[in-house]
Amino acid sequence: MKQKKADNADTSAVATILLATVKGDVHDIGKNIVGVVLACNGYRIVDLGVMVPTDKILDEAQKVGADIIGLSGLITPSLDEMVHVAHEMKRRGMKQPLLIGGATTSRMHTAVKIAPQYDHGVIHVLDASRSVTVAGSLLNNDTKSGFLNTLRNEYDKLAESFHAKKVVKNYLPLAAAQQNKVPINWEGYTPPTPAFTGTKTITDITVETLRPYIDWKPFFIAWEMHGNFPEILTDKVVGTEATKLYNDANALLDKVAAEQWLTPKGVVGFWPAINEGDDVLLQHNNQTTKLNFLRQQAQKAAGQPNFSLADYIAPEPGDHIGAFAVTIAGLEKWIAKFEAEHDDYNKIMLQALADRLAEAFAEYLHEKVRKEYWGYQQQESLSNEQLIKEEYVGIRPAPGYPACPDHTEKYKLFALLNAGEATGITLTESMAMYPASSVCGWYFSHPQSQYFGIGKIQRDQLEDYAKRKGEPIEYAEKWLRPVLE
Repeated sequence: MKQKKADNADTSAVATILLATVKGDVHDIGKNIVGVVLACNGYRIVDLGVMVPTDKILDEAQKVGADIIGLSGLITPSLDEMVHVAHEMKRRGMKQPLLIGGATTSRMHTAVKIAPQYDHGVIHVLDASRSVTVAGSLLNNDTKSGFLNTLRNEYDKLAESFHAKKVVKNYLPLAAAQQNKVPINWEGYTPPTPAFTGTKTITDITVETLRPYIDWKPFFIAWEMHGNFPEILTDKVVGTEATKLYNDANALLDKVAAEQWLTPKGVVGFWPAINEGDDVLLQHNNQTTKLNFLRQQAQKAAGQPNFSLADYIAPEPGDHIGAFAVTIAGLEKWIAKFEAEHDDYNKIMLQALADRLAEAFAEYLHEKVRKEYWGYQQQESLSNEQLIKEEYVGIRPAPGYPACPDHTEKYKLFALLNAGEATGITLTESMAMYPASSVCGWYFSHPQSQYFGIGKIQRDQLEDYAKRKGEPIEYAEKWLRPVLE
């Protein structure tokens, strides 16, 4: 898949498609694959990279004469940024169709939130293979009008369906949801004590250490091959291609490990903690840090609790909470090398592998926590398949994800761990971690702890959360917008 940079092409003969990962977001594997696929189909690609402000996207689109603009993003704040881009395109009187893609995007969000902001076509593109058909339909004068009219009708129906469903859902007042918390018998439970409190920097991990912990399924999904691993290698439809990809990936991993291209860096910490309602009070250097959590408000069937992560911390002294941050450092040098060689295949391959190694590091470190650092499952013996299925005791939810959707709690996590100095990870203005191949989260050890999604919350919880957090309601509203009913 070696491909010369498409923006060297004859601009008078080919359509130009401008691609960018929006402001504050650093993830671009999917965008890079889309760019390669479109370039291979004859389009001129102008890729602005990651963390691109709205004005730069639109200024460059006008400068290069873009026929289509494509936006990418992974973290939830990117959804709001895409709405802003569409709004600005309308304000500027632009006419180019707008493509929307990325892990957190969806047809429903595009129909409800982004499409109403812009009148000249907003199209959610599920994967790279469909981008060619979509681009072709948009750039053909005979098909564009019909394509957009059909799409507009589909999105109108989606939006109607979305708004109709809103009235059917039943929610509890926050006080009632708080009365229905996770039932835990704290009197009959002795919390485990970590081997240390404070932080520990992890410096002795190699790529070879992490390879056995790789979950290969998301690797193939990144390349738009869907199926379980290893069954995908013998799949009748994609097996041959999947096997070649897997072999190429392992050959590159061999080289990465042997020549030490990448350096895993991590930090882990534990602190005394106590539950206080929907908050957790954490003792750190003779100071108290308050972690703020949300609670499910949807009305549940009898006997089903309204979950909050705070429920998993004991209401009396003796319990602890943990945190971690891991990254795969050193990627930029090799990405630049592959870009200079116009080797898109190995560039994307290395990015995808770095992401898998970061997740593998998180898996490896969590096992180390359970068996040694916190030591509450010292005799644990799980296969990689069991780890992937999360058959272990305890959880590691990440700020910004379903159980704790407020990305700004990362500020507290990073401060507690001194993660920037320990690992080199930084946070963007949208709370994405850079380098992109990074993972962070909290550790909960209670055997009843489990993963869940908060779902939608009501105004009373938004107001309560803002008060507990000590922030203006507008601040909380901005960061919790994806979960506001």
